[in-house]
Amino acid sequence: MGGNHSHKPAAIDENEEVNFDHFQILRAIGKGSFGKVCIVQKRDTKKMYAMKYMSKRKCIERDEVRNVFRELQIMQGLEHPFLVNLWYSFQDEEDMFMVVDLQLGGDLRYHLQQNVQFSEAAVKLYVCELALALDYLQRRHVIHRDIKPDNILLDEHGHVHVTDFNIATVVKGTEKSSSMAGTKPYMAPEVFQAYADGGPGYSYPVDWWSLGVTAYELLRGWRPYDIHSATPVDEILSVFKEARVHYSSTWCDGMVTLLKKLLTKDPESRLSSLSDIQSAPYLADMNWDAVFEKVLTPGFVPNKGRLNCDPTFELEEMILESKPLHKKKKRLAKNRSRDGAKDSCPLNGHLQQCLETVRKEFIIFNREKLRRQQGQSGQLLDAEGQAGGQARGQLRDGCNNSVLAHACSRGCSS
Repeated sequence: MGGNHSHKPAAIDENEEVNFDHFQILRAIGKGSFGKVCIVQKRDTKKMYAMKYMSKRKCIERDEVRNVFRELQIMQGLEHPFLVNLWYSFQDEEDMFMVVDLQLGGDLRYHLQQNVQFSEAAVKLYVCELALALDYLQRRHVIHRDIKPDNILLDEHGHVHVTDFNIATVVKGTEKSSSMAGTKPYMAPEVFQAYADGGPGYSYPVDWWSLGVTAYELLRGWRPYDIHSATPVDEILSVFKEARVHYSSTWCDGMVTLLKKLLTKDPESRLSSLSDIQSAPYLADMNWDAVFEKVLTPGFVPNKGRLNCDPTFELEEMILESKPLHKKKKRLAKNRSRDGAKDSCPLNGHLQQCLETVRKEFIIFNREKLRRQQGQSGQLLDAEGQAGGQARGQLRDGCNNSVLAHACSRGCSS
C-alpha cells in the first residue's frame, strides 16, 4: 500500500503540526462503516503506529461527527498500559485521522474465528488486565459501553488492550446514563431496562457485565445468552428473565463463581470494581503489580509470523477503494487546482457548511509534543501516565459535543 512512496520527504520541523505527510503508509489492516485502519511509520522517529482515518463526508451524511469528536475528547485524556492510546489527531480536506498504538496480535474476535481454544489461565489473565483498564476508566469517569472481543486487541506478546471509544461516555458522581448504546449480545440488562421502561439508568457496572460475557465466550466459543443484534428489546428482557446460563463442568469452581458474579443481573450485586475483582477467591494468588507491569506470560501468544487480521483489507484498498490513501497527495493537489478554476462545481451548500464546521471544530492532538512541553515546564505525568486531560469534565451523556447540532440539524447528502 505504501510501496509507491519513492519521493524523499522534506525534513520535518518539530514545531510543525503533525500531518498526513509525516507518515509512510504501509498497509491496510481493518475497516468500519465509515473509517479504515492502516499501519504507518512516522518518518522522523521511525516508530510504527496504527492510523484510523474517517471520511468527513461519510461521517456527516451518517450523523457520526459527534461520536468521532467525543472519542477524540475522551482519548486525549487517557493513557494506560491496557488501552490502545491516542498519539496524534489531525485532518485534511477529505479525512479525519487518529494515530494510535499499533498492536500486532489481532483482536480476540479474529482469534475466536480462527478457532483458538483459550485456556482458563489465559482468560484469567485477560480478566485481570481488563479489570485494571476498566478501573482506570472508572476513575476517569468513563463508561466504555462496548467491551467485546472485537474491541480487545492483543500485542505481540499476548497482552490485551481496549480500543474503540466511539460510543464511550463520561458521567460524574452519581450521574447515570440512559441512552441505549453498545452491541446487544454484550449489553447489560439494566441498559435494556432503561430503554424499555425508563428505568433508573446505568453506570460503570455495564462494562463489567460485558467483561463477563466476553470471558465466557472466550472459554466456551459462544455467549451465555442467545441474544443477537436483531433480537428485539422485549425479547431480550424475556431471555434474561427465563434463560439459565450453563457453565461447563470442565471449568474450575473458582472460574465459574467469578463468571457468575460478573453476570449477576442486578448491577448493585455484580462484581463491578477492581477491589471486587481482587477480593474474588479465584484471583487471590494474582500478583497485581506483575499484571500491571506485564511480566506475567499470557496463556496465548499470537503468531509473530503473520498479521493476525483479514488479508482482504489490503486487497480491497488497492483494488476497490475509490479514494485510496496512497494516492491522496496527488488527488488533493488535483482537487485544489480544480477548486481554483473558475468553472469548478461547488459542493451542496449545506454539505459545504457542515464540512467547514468540522474543519473549525476538529480537535488536534499531539501526545509527543505534550510530553515535551510537560518535561520542559517540570510537570510530570501522574503515576498512571495520564496526559492531555484538557477535555475532561466537558462531557456528559446525552449532550456530548454539540458541534454540528445547529449546522447539521438536517441530513446532508452529496
